[in-house]
Amino acid sequence: MESSSAVCFECPPQKSVDLVRPPAKSRRPTRKNVSMDIISRRYGILSKDAGTLLRKNMKMLRQIILQDTTHFTKVWTRHSKSPIAYESGRIYFENYRCCYSSIPSKPQYLYELPKGTKAEKLEDALLCQCPLSESLPKPSDQNPCLLALAANNWLYRFSIKTGEQLQKVYLSPHHKFRYLGWDVSQETFYIKSVQTKRAPLARQTGVDQSTLLYLAVFKVVPLELVSVLEINRKVFGSTVLDVILSQGVLAVSHSSKVVKLYSFENIVQKHMTKKLVLGQQCEWRGVWGTIGEPPFGIPVNISISDDIPVLFEVSCFNNGIQIGGNPWHYIFTPNNKWHQGTHHVCSLQDGSLAKNGIQDMKCCSLESDWIYFHPDDSGRIIHVGPSTVNVLRIKTQECSSQSEVVQEFSITAHRVNNTASKDSVTSSGRIVKRRYHQLDDDPEQETFRVVEYEDELDLLAVVEVTNTEEEGKAHVCLHDNKTGMFKKKVPLVESWDVTYSHELFFDLDTIVHIEQKKNKQFCCHVYKITCRQPD
Repeated sequence: MESSSAVCFECPPQKSVDLVRPPAKSRRPTRKNVSMDIISRRYGILSKDAGTLLRKNMKMLRQIILQDTTHFTKVWTRHSKSPIAYESGRIYFENYRCCYSSIPSKPQYLYELPKGTKAEKLEDALLCQCPLSESLPKPSDQNPCLLALAANNWLYRFSIKTGEQLQKVYLSPHHKFRYLGWDVSQETFYIKSVQTKRAPLARQTGVDQSTLLYLAVFKVVPLELVSVLEINRKVFGSTVLDVILSQGVLAVSHSSKVVKLYSFENIVQKHMTKKLVLGQQCEWRGVWGTIGEPPFGIPVNISISDDIPVLFEVSCFNNGIQIGGNPWHYIFTPNNKWHQGTHHVCSLQDGSLAKNGIQDMKCCSLESDWIYFHPDDSGRIIHVGPSTVNVLRIKTQECSSQSEVVQEFSITAHRVNNTASKDSVTSSGRIVKRRYHQLDDDPEQETFRVVEYEDELDLLAVVEVTNTEEEGKAHVCLHDNKTGMFKKKVPLVESWDVTYSHELFFDLDTIVHIEQKKNKQFCCHVYKITCRQPD
């Protein structure tokens, strides 16, 4: 269950009146190649605006990457017995204990945290960037850091450059916290505990087991506690399954296939019992302790005793709902068998279905298609199937309040006719012709596996996989994000086994491919751009 990023409510700027007399003859816009741009930058013939300089640099890098003389070459491979993670130029091994930088021409070792016990194992992490708009009291707060959650309920802040421990907070001696997630990226994050299961013996003895899990919410840089919330079945319903926090909205899913959304800000304002500050002394239920230090930890300071208003409620298949678009819309699959395999785009204001709002790939495949709001904050929608990628836009009709979903462009895999014939001969010698249909994600056909967006280059990277001679061959096809026009194809050297999980990251001049192999082994491949002289 995911939610989209923010929607811009600003009106487009009006055109100013040009009082300058227009030239007698229109001039054609001049184009400079990359070499001229680099020479201009060398001599300082560029705007002093940092944003203009950055856009110019990204435009030059895009031109270099898309040139025919530029290739992506595999420069590094590393294996691991534990899962591998990648985030913003950092590759993490051994449960975030060992870190490499992918920014140099070959990944470079940065640091390795000291080995600890099983209880000190890092289970989840988030990369936190420093804010540029404000100065912070501590110099260490101005640098990016890694927020890491250990198995023994300690939350750490590590420097991403040296691995130095900057801060640590003890969460609780009673609740087992395990998962980290962003509420608002780089602003607010939450820590979720494991779920408590109802024991049959406890039900018989009348022991109260209404608590499902706990949420601890923090602001980042500097680290500041917001609140700790208990998700109670008596408050949110006996059928509650799970919760997440996104964009200030608490989304609660139920076993009855219903998703309910609540305002987290409203919950904090009305139900907080006491404001808690990390590092300060506090008296809680007759016990004194320091907030964020053992054995006191952080008490649960939100107590909900009455019903809380529901912002939005919808019945959907697999408890999956996404909110985004411009104007606000949501995507879901209705909870009935007739609509399974389809995705409905509806207005968040009144719940009305958009015109052409039922998106159906009508594909016959082992793996289902997937749909989500475009991460470029344009309000568009990306719908990915085995052989098709559709980029859709939500339009508002002038004569009606109803919105409409229109296709901006489509990317299609290169395929042969998927209808094959196979003849058989009966005992009497009569030939019987039979026809059968292949699956849309048949491994012998070119199939889309990953769609990645590179925001700084404004490119879509689509991974196409084809099995040949019992080996999967993968290519990363680069397309223009605005038009979908094909720009470049990058072959991957290693084989792509579709029976195991894969992750691919396209980050400026770097492609990182993380794959799971047999016997729970993992492998990381790194590609960098290389340029050769034209023939």
